[in-house]
Amino acid sequence: MNIVSFGGGTNSTAMLIGMHLHNIKVDMIMFADPGGEHPHTYEYLDIFNKWLMERGMPEIEQVYAVNKDGERMNLYQECIDRHTLPPIAFGFKSCSQKYKGAPQDKRLNNDEQCKAIWKSGSKVQKWIGYDAGETKRIQCAMAYDDKDKKFHRHFPLYEWGWDRDECKRVIARAGLPLPGKSSCFFCPSMKKKEIVRLRNDYPELFEKAKFMEVNAENLTTTKGLGRNWSWTDFMEVYDLNAEMEKAQITLFDFIEQQQDCGCIDPCGCYDG
Repeated sequence: MNIVSFGGGTNSTAMLIGMHLHNIKVDMIMFADPGGEHPHTYEYLDIFNKWLMERGMPEIEQVYAVNKDGERMNLYQECIDRHTLPPIAFGFKSCSQKYKGAPQDKRLNNDEQCKAIWKSGSKVQKWIGYDAGETKRIQCAMAYDDKDKKFHRHFPLYEWGWDRDECKRVIARAGLPLPGKSSCFFCPSMKKKEIVRLRNDYPELFEKAKFMEVNAENLTTTKGLGRNWSWTDFMEVYDLNAEMEKAQITLFDFIEQQQDCGCIDPCGCYDG
């Protein structure tokens, strides 16, 4: 039984396309939803689902964390209710396990076909989208794989020699748009340019992330979603620098519009 863990990004999209091209049967595709992905990821699920089903592949099944009463949980709301930030802001990765790993494990633990395979002493085959440039991640996963009694992991992108650039080309050749980076919109691992893009593309989500920082209590060494700096402070400095740059360009434009001084040699302020 071949199970695909779909992350909603470039690598896992290319992997599924490659599995189709290599005639590798896919039995189940799971997407673990923490409830705070970027809107472009949710939109891409619909686009890619159509592509998959047109080729006779399974529809992506969304799974999510639930509480003891069976109610769906949301990482953003959990942080707000507890007046804290995502665990990764403090150097822990428990949010990934709780909202990504655990829901997928629970789904498979309750699957009759999986249970039959395990009862027979065999393993379920899990396909993971680490590309050819992620050797270290694959080595760590393979070390764990030897001890795992339930799953055997495959890394087809590595085996095919597909790095991230090739993954993008494969997606384009399949006639699909690139999916964009998959992560929570308030993820502390986001790069500064991604924070700027979030504010520009989804200002309402950026405001929610800012509120998470303001709402967080008892922070000591961690200053905000940037760990040792806050997104709020970063964007204030970013906007100030942008205004200063704009003012400087305006001044240069004004100077260039003035008449030439007529000197043969460069003016005294010229250096170079």
